Amino acid sequence: MGQVTAENAMVVKQDLRVVGEVRRFVRLVTGQWGMDDFVPCLVASELVTNALQHASVSDDDVTLRLGRTDDGALWMEVQDTTPDVPHMPETDPLSEAGRGLLIVDQFCRCWGVRPLADNTGKVVFAVIDAP
Repeated sequence: MGQVTAENAMVVKQDLRVVGEVRRFVRLVTGQWGMDDFVPCLVASELVTNALQHASVSDDDVTLRLGRTDDGALWMEVQDTTPDVPHMPETDPLSEAGRGLLIVDQFCRCWGVRPLADNTGKVVFAVIDAP
């Protein structure tokens, strides 16, 4: 997979209305790298929304980081303060919720979770191939 060569970070406040700001940030960064922004915006929206919805305390911030791997893919990670590991639930075909990680799984080369030391949170990462 390779190393992340450059990093751009955004601290996201505990407010679901900031997801639009997250997409603008992703467009800005991917535009600097000459990448299409549709899939990165979609994946970032899902990961950040999940982190905000499941954060352990309402005033805990979430951090989004973007970087490039040595093979040109986009490395994305979202850090939060809850140690709870996300999972893909069985989806109800009539429900409007519960598809976030399914979307991430479909559009990314790979994704996963890395716990932080002392059970202080986690990082959910995703790798998106450049088209």
